[in-house]
Amino acid sequence: MMELPKYYIVEAAALPEVFLKVAEAKWLLETGQVSTVNEAARATGISRSAFYKYRDSIAPFRNMMAGRILSFQFLLRDERGLLSSILSIFAQFGANILTIHQTVPTGGSASVSISAETGQMRKSAELLLQEVRQVEGVLDAHILAG
Repeated sequence: MMELPKYYIVEAAALPEVFLKVAEAKWLLETGQVSTVNEAARATGISRSAFYKYRDSIAPFRNMMAGRILSFQFLLRDERGLLSSILSIFAQFGANILTIHQTVPTGGSASVSISAETGQMRKSAELLLQEVRQVEGVLDAHILAG
């Protein structure tokens, strides 16, 4: 009988260096900072064989939440079309919006909470946040819960 994989949450400082470098190499590839595994391996100081050996064994904790409902919290300037721009990013990433809650703007900004199904996202939630943070008028953006 095939044994199912077991998962543990381990502090990064306790991991062997090769795992951290593989995670960094995956990040470089995912963000487009490098375009090949060879470049990623060279940039992080690991062999390609180490990358291929461990690439499926390590992922950032938030990436393990793929396929779940995530709640995002944003602080936005009170500007016409800003929320629409953010929702477009969610759509581009393949997130399915479930709920949106916005407070009445005070002092020129408003708090917005968005819950989304992330199972069909084509990229990670971290990259989605990175993209949203680059939108002019976004004052803060983070994941609340998942």
